[in-house]
Amino acid sequence: MASEIKVDTIVNAGGDNDTGIDLATNDQILLKVANATKLTMNSTGQTTIVGEGGTTTTSLQNGLAKNWCHSVIGSGTPAVTDSFNTASITDEAAGNYSPQFTSNMANATFAVSMIPQYTSTSGTGCFFHQSPPANNSTSDYNVQHFQNGDLAEANAFMSSILGDLA
Repeated sequence: MASEIKVDTIVNAGGDNDTGIDLATNDQILLKVANATKLTMNSTGQTTIVGEGGTTTTSLQNGLAKNWCHSVIGSGTPAVTDSFNTASITDEAAGNYSPQFTSNMANATFAVSMIPQYTSTSGTGCFFHQSPPANNSTSDYNVQHFQNGDLAEANAFMSSILGDLA
């Protein structure tokens, strides 16, 4: 038979009441240190923690990458070599790729950060960019690799997404 302990507050063994876990408030847990709340988790799982400066709080969910992808292009066909929340990559055209999310985003206004591996280090204007954000959808985003002003196949690219999941 399962046991059950009913308490409002859990404190350290010395009985120091200013540090511990506060369960007295319905639908949330508070973690306190020196009588200051350092972490709050509500019934939906939304978690906030005290930020680096100690005076503001940060939403744990909002500060995490919702997607990252490492892709090797190889012979012109992109392959997901490692990822989080990436289902596949569509090869739209030479130098034009659309990674698809495993779990959709809440909207298409997420931030994309990318690092490319160029086809060569010669020439000017070798860069990756995220195509106009208007091309984003809740299920995918588009990245393009340019070299010397033209779309060109890349050897690989790495990307990450910050935003809200659906």
